[in-house]
Amino acid sequence: MMDLVKRWRWALLVAALLLLGLLYAFWPASTLVDMGEVDRGPMAVGVTDDGVTRAEEYYSVSAPVTGYLDRIELEAGDQVERGMLITRMRGRPATPLDRRSLQELRGALSSAEAAAASVTTSLEQSRRDLARAEQLSERGFLARAQLEAAQTRVATGEANLAQARAEAVRIRALMAQPGGETGGAPVPVRAPASGSVMSVITESEGVIAEGTPLMTIGDSEQIEVVVDLLSREAVRVSPGDRVEIHQWGGPDALIGIVDRIEPYGRLKISALGIEEQRVNVIIRFAPEARSEAARLGHGYQLDATIVLERRDDALRVPIGALFRGGDGGWRVFVDDGGRARERAVSLGLINDEHAEVLDGLAQGDTVVLNPGNMLEDGMRISRR
Repeated sequence: MMDLVKRWRWALLVAALLLLGLLYAFWPASTLVDMGEVDRGPMAVGVTDDGVTRAEEYYSVSAPVTGYLDRIELEAGDQVERGMLITRMRGRPATPLDRRSLQELRGALSSAEAAAASVTTSLEQSRRDLARAEQLSERGFLARAQLEAAQTRVATGEANLAQARAEAVRIRALMAQPGGETGGAPVPVRAPASGSVMSVITESEGVIAEGTPLMTIGDSEQIEVVVDLLSREAVRVSPGDRVEIHQWGGPDALIGIVDRIEPYGRLKISALGIEEQRVNVIIRFAPEARSEAARLGHGYQLDATIVLERRDDALRVPIGALFRGGDGGWRVFVDDGGRARERAVSLGLINDEHAEVLDGLAQGDTVVLNPGNMLEDGMRISRR
């Protein structure tokens, strides 16, 4: 026997090597996967949307009259006190008269003077008639109605004379100031409240109309947040809910509190052209966050998460480990000694990072993250 083995020893060695190679080639390999741990920790579920900051009280200063605005020297960020002079407005510069307009004014002046002379002659005659009527009335030869008619003619004549003279004065004033200013004394524009200048809308001097916005004034230290939520999400929010504010520019989240939900919804078209009903939710900063919030100004953008439910010690599984089973329920793959075991789980709260486990997993279990479609129950796995 030994002689036979010695004779065929090299052939047996080659056959053994070939057999080992075939076993190695067809041996099932482990699938590389990412893994995560089931742990305990705080967990919150809320509504997240972008918002903007605004001053709690701000005022828009507008032009009180139509006229010539002096240049506004104040700049954004300057402090103002209530009643402080912002600028002045003067009468609007008149358009210089051309030769044709001047001739028209001269003609209108001649007509006004002629009308005044005619009314004066008629008024003198009415006064004489009134004097005669009064004498006849005292003697009883004239009815009272005729006397009152004579008095009415005198009063009407006096009014017409005053109107004609006023028209003549107006025309003379236009002819005397062809390139001057219309209007009287300068009109001061003052700050309606104390605060800081938030924006200067109309800075340069020039002619502006009444009601033109000039600047906005507000208190930059009294800032609130406005988040416009979908109406179906706004009904889930209540005053007093905790708010976590991110993406505001600082490393840590700022804490806020829902102050009120406006009762009026408005239509808004999304970037995809979808009609949405949006509702403003007003958020005030918590006292401990006001020092950091003072770095914000009016119109700053941020993200706000309104917390609807919170667990301080929840059993959590990474959201990437979840997938739907054939019956529509939630499933995970658990690492069981190097093999993937599909397991059904019951979940509670779900947010963007974790899901609360009610049943099916225990603390410390290792689960497969983002399992592919090729992964099946019982397959060998190893950590990537």
